[in-house]
Parts: sequence; C-alpha cells; structure tokens
Amino acid sequence: MPILDKNDKKMMEKYEKFLRNNDQAHMLQSPAWAKVKSDKWKSEYVYLEKNGEIVAGMLILIRKFAKFFSMMYSPRGPVCKLSDIETVKKLIQEAKPLIKKNHVFMLKMDPAVEYNSEIEKLYIENGFKVTSDFKDILELMQPIRSMILNIDGKTEEDIMKGYSQKTRYNIRLAERKGVKVHYSRNEEDLKKFYKLMEITAKRDDIAIRHYDYYKSIIEAYPEDCARIYIAEYEGEPLSGAIAINYANKVEYFYGASSNEKRNLMPNYLMQENMIRWAIETNCKLYDFGGIFNTTKENGLYKFKEGFCRQEGSTKFIGEIDKIYNGFIHFLFIKLVPVVKHIMLKFRKK
Repeated sequence: MPILDKNDKKMMEKYEKFLRNNDQAHMLQSPAWAKVKSDKWKSEYVYLEKNGEIVAGMLILIRKFAKFFSMMYSPRGPVCKLSDIETVKKLIQEAKPLIKKNHVFMLKMDPAVEYNSEIEKLYIENGFKVTSDFKDILELMQPIRSMILNIDGKTEEDIMKGYSQKTRYNIRLAERKGVKVHYSRNEEDLKKFYKLMEITAKRDDIAIRHYDYYKSIIEAYPEDCARIYIAEYEGEPLSGAIAINYANKVEYFYGASSNEKRNLMPNYLMQENMIRWAIETNCKLYDFGGIFNTTKENGLYKFKEGFCRQEGSTKFIGEIDKIYNGFIHFLFIKLVPVVKHIMLKFRKK
C-alpha cells in the first residue's frame, strides 16, 4: 500500500523506525508532529519500499480552505535525497488518491536542505514552483534560515573550541555563579516554561500559543525525544526551553527567558546542557532553530552565532510547490500573509 495504513500498528512502527534512523528525516516529519497538528490538519503518509524496506517517505498534512479546496503540506519533507527528483516524483504520485479525494490545489514542501542553485533549477525544470526568498516572514510555513552546529563524532571540549570566546566565558560564568539546569517532562516544569514564555512575549512583543499547544508537544513525542529544560538560580526559573531529539539531531524548538538576573547568563548554560544531550545520544547535529535577521545588531542572531561561529547560518532551499490549481494557489499566496497578520494582532492582545 503506497498510503500508510495508520491503523496497522506494525507498519507504523516500521515507518517510525525508518524515520528515527534517517539523517534526512526531521522532527516535523514524525507521527508525533501529526498528533500535535491534529486539531486543524488531517495526516497521511506515503512511502516507497525496496526489497521490503522503506527507502523514502513523506508525512502529508491536509487542511481544507474555502470549503471546496484543500492544501497538502509536507513539513520539512520529503524524507529522501532532495536531489533525487525521480524518487520525490514517485512519492507525490503515490499521493494521487489523496489529491483527488481532497480537491487539493497544491502540495507544499519545505525541506531542511541547504540552498543549492542546481537543485532549485532541477525542480523548476520539472514543473515545480520554488520560492527561495521572502519579503515577509509570515509568507513562510517554516523559517528559511537556521543556525546548525555540527557535533558529529565530537566531544564537548572539541565543540566548545568552535564557540566565540565570549560564549565560552558566559557558559562558565553561569556555572560559577551557581545557575543550575535540569530537565523533565512534568507539568510543574511546563508551567514554569510557559510563564517564562509569557514574559518573553511581552518583552519582545511577539505572539505565543496557548499552554495546551506546548503540552501537546511533550505528550506527543516519546520520553526519549522531548524534554523541558529549566535554568534556575536559587530556585528561581530564569530560562526555559523545549528540546526535541529526533533523527540524529537535537532541535532547540522553543525557548523563553525571564527579565531577572540576565547577568547570570542562564541561556548560555541551558544551551550547553541541551548540546550535551545531543552528544550523549550520538546525534550529528544540534539545531538552534530559525533566524530571520542575520545582522550582529540582532540579539537572537548574535546569541546563536556565538555557538555557531564556524558554521555560520544555513539557508534552506525554501518552499517547493506542486500546483494543481493555479488560480487558487495564487489567491492563497496573496491572502494568507494578510490573514496571518490579522491573527497575529489578536494573539498579541
């Protein structure tokens, strides 16, 4: 069956195993992420097998728009070499019944693959629309840039040598001053994290999601995949994060911090603890998450760049659309950023 039977426990376990051991997989391609998004998106999986083994796959989220039409979205998919366009086309072909059944106007993919002009050209020549530059971040489904630390086969000492001198100093300062970092999956720490999120949102004038959304992430991902990290000083929470360990990488998924005692540098020590988790579990990458501004004047970029001094920022290929209804696709591209801006204003209130 080209479309995975979600009621077949054995096949779901086989598919999960394929993902967990695949460097080309991403935490947003996992069945856990489908659970997190299940309030608004239906989920399906298509896959390809060779000699009884799964060799390629794709989580597809489906959402209805304008009553009669649906969008298919593969977050950070597909799970295969992006340069192997024939395999990608075969995966999309397997999704054909879903396209017809749901009156799909487009399939959107945004793989976490570094930008390559040859790959961009390959997809354009094969009839896809590729968008690698955006004027408004609300046009994006996911960030197009990230800071990714290569930790493959390295010790913590090896990795720290690549940090900026200031970053190393701040990590040691936090330890010396008595900042303590712990992790858990319990409700108490999740509430601490969410309170820090509320403080961060007010300070930085950003929108955050409801508490239940963050709770759903911890509940959806298995115990060995999701952790809440809290950095404290004398029992006072100063910073927090949700980190996901999946497919040979750890992702700093969400982070927040207090306005108090920032001079103790708790964020630096918390990051180092999450990087240690990645090292301990033999991960190859540690992803600091999306960035939108790559100037040194931007505090978030400056913070992450101190850890990724050697790697710098990574720009992904962008969004790859397979269009089935050009007119609806055009309307979607034009209207969705406007709607997002309106929703953002309400979420900030």
